[in-house]
Amino acid sequence: MQTAANKPVSPTHDFFVTCAKGVEDLLVRECEQASISNYKQVVGGVEFSTELINAYRLCMWSRVGSRVLLKLHQADVEDYDQLYHQVQCIDWSQHMLATNTLAIDCFSAHETLNNSHFASLKVKDAIVDQLREKFDERPSIEKQQSDTRVNAYIDRTSVIVYLDLSGEPLHRRGYRHTSGSAPLRETLAASMLYRCKWPAMAEQGASFVDIMAGSGTLLIEAAMMAYDHAPQLNRDYFGFNAWLQHDRQAWHDVQQEALTRLREADPELAIIGYEQSDKTLAIARTNLQLAGCEDKIKLYNADSLKKLSHLPTRHGLMLTNPPYGKRLGDVDQLEEVYSRIGQRLKQQFAGWNAAIITSENELAQRVGLRAHHKNTLYNGAIRCTLYQYHIRESQPDPAEADKLHPNVEMLCNRLNKNLKHLRKWANRNAVSCYRVYDADLPQYAVAIDLYDGAIVIQEYQAPKSISAGKAHQHINDVIDAVKLVFDCKKSDIIIKTRKKQSGASQYEARSNDRQSRVVIENGLKFSINLLDYLDTGLFNDHRNTRQLVRKLSQGKTMLNLFAYTGSFTVYAAAGGATATTTVDMSNTYLRWAENNMALNNLQSDEHEFIRADCLEWLRKTDESYDIIVLDPPTFSNSKKMEATLDIERDHVQLIEQTMSRLNEQGVLLFSTNAKRFKLDVDHLQAYQVRDISSLTVTEDFKRKPAHKCWAISHPGTKIDFRL
Repeated sequence: MQTAANKPVSPTHDFFVTCAKGVEDLLVRECEQASISNYKQVVGGVEFSTELINAYRLCMWSRVGSRVLLKLHQADVEDYDQLYHQVQCIDWSQHMLATNTLAIDCFSAHETLNNSHFASLKVKDAIVDQLREKFDERPSIEKQQSDTRVNAYIDRTSVIVYLDLSGEPLHRRGYRHTSGSAPLRETLAASMLYRCKWPAMAEQGASFVDIMAGSGTLLIEAAMMAYDHAPQLNRDYFGFNAWLQHDRQAWHDVQQEALTRLREADPELAIIGYEQSDKTLAIARTNLQLAGCEDKIKLYNADSLKKLSHLPTRHGLMLTNPPYGKRLGDVDQLEEVYSRIGQRLKQQFAGWNAAIITSENELAQRVGLRAHHKNTLYNGAIRCTLYQYHIRESQPDPAEADKLHPNVEMLCNRLNKNLKHLRKWANRNAVSCYRVYDADLPQYAVAIDLYDGAIVIQEYQAPKSISAGKAHQHINDVIDAVKLVFDCKKSDIIIKTRKKQSGASQYEARSNDRQSRVVIENGLKFSINLLDYLDTGLFNDHRNTRQLVRKLSQGKTMLNLFAYTGSFTVYAAAGGATATTTVDMSNTYLRWAENNMALNNLQSDEHEFIRADCLEWLRKTDESYDIIVLDPPTFSNSKKMEATLDIERDHVQLIEQTMSRLNEQGVLLFSTNAKRFKLDVDHLQAYQVRDISSLTVTEDFKRKPAHKCWAISHPGTKIDFRL
């Protein structure tokens, strides 16, 4: 096909560029700058169709992208033999020589092809066998800087095979000769600079300072942005170098474009770093030379926590990556460091913008400044927050500031104490939704929960002896403490009042403002709603119980009664349950449960959702199950039910009805949140009854357990409950 100018139209290809979670919007902006318009932003990257030269531009210019992948083939697969066959559908002789070196990257979320290592071997075998049959030669395997790198992504139903044009991650710019003890990844440094709007500031002649320069990564990335220096300009190795369809002229044009855009050093543009360690400073100087930035950055050997010299006269951005306890030391030992950072900012950076990144909120509090903006970023697997500050021209004397009310200070101390322990536990276990406080202090009868950064305060209904004015003052104290401890605004806090629910009120919407989001728990996705209902859609206290259901579900059938939003059903399906039945009388919650299944790609005809009164349904059904989850409300007199339910009064009859639907070697998990509940074991002697509350209560609820849980089975049943 020819254009009007008699030039051939370049074909388009499908690509996927990966990036760290949370910076997809920044990658979209880079795609647009590379003349890519037909794109789709997804979690962890951007999909797009474009000409090859634009993909080359991303290889050269992307500062936050990780890998540029060319899509070769996509097909449904059910087993490893089908995977092998689908990889062989690609004519590999069109992409590589039989004498090339080869590397395979494979990720699998498939239920059957669940061994990523074995799947990668199948992909390798398919490629090697095809080339050996054609040429009587085979590629050798080379993991580092191979001639050809293939990426296979296997979801729950299909495989997508990509050719990795980048070859190795784009954060390897080629300038890091060596690094200090806690290096900052180049793509993360660029993301921090983008979030702080450094490119626009540099255009206006602002200064840049890093008071803890380390090996110089932030300084180099800042200079590259300021001087329009393509991040991969100095890199020789790419995955397309040996690709048989590599367009050398297009890549040459991209290189020449990058050289043309490179600006000369500007003595008016101040980019300055301070580093106390002689050894680390020497590493930074070497990296500056390798990056070609030694004439654009000034480095000083100085303790930045003491008074600094050589500061620019023009205001700008101070951005730094201080240690935060994950690799360089305990959080407690770093509190003084952060306090001194705050003092240095107030004393010498008045009028500047400043930002620090840390994974520890309590360390950020020690800076003593209110962040005007916070961004979530990931340093590898560590969830961090970038705190951005406007340093006022004159800071008030802390000694003159209004002192906290003693009760508020006491509440702050309790919250900080709880967080000090729980944050470490949550980080170790990848938990993002957990309870940090539950009426620990009698005068502050609230529960405080974190939902992936959102803060929900549930105010328990005050007794009649507490006046409305007093109750109002108490909740204001809680809000003040939460604002201080979590460094947030009042608008970031969601407040609910817990009181006894009657009828169907527990199913009714509580506001017209929707605030839905998706959170991840143990690798599974759940939709929660922070405003519309009294409960959010995910009970944090049953996190371990859900894990137990997943462990027990392989090859089993499962019944979820009073199912709410179906979280137990999701865990059972993810654990390999052959079939599930989810029963609830609320259409709203059943739709919610089905949505949770869809979020995890677990929909199937084997997973049934039934709208019914659970009591009536139990009397009518003749189905039996291997696992039954029974988590009823404490009390219900909903109009949708034939009779009222009082769990203390009715639990024996309810359990007996449920046990009639349990298979011989099955287990019933019965739980309740009723505070004074006592299981009537005398009337349940026909069954094996085991109190497993100590196993199902999670770390964040040990101070005040929110439920009790029993495993009930037929005599002689043996079950391993260890998690």
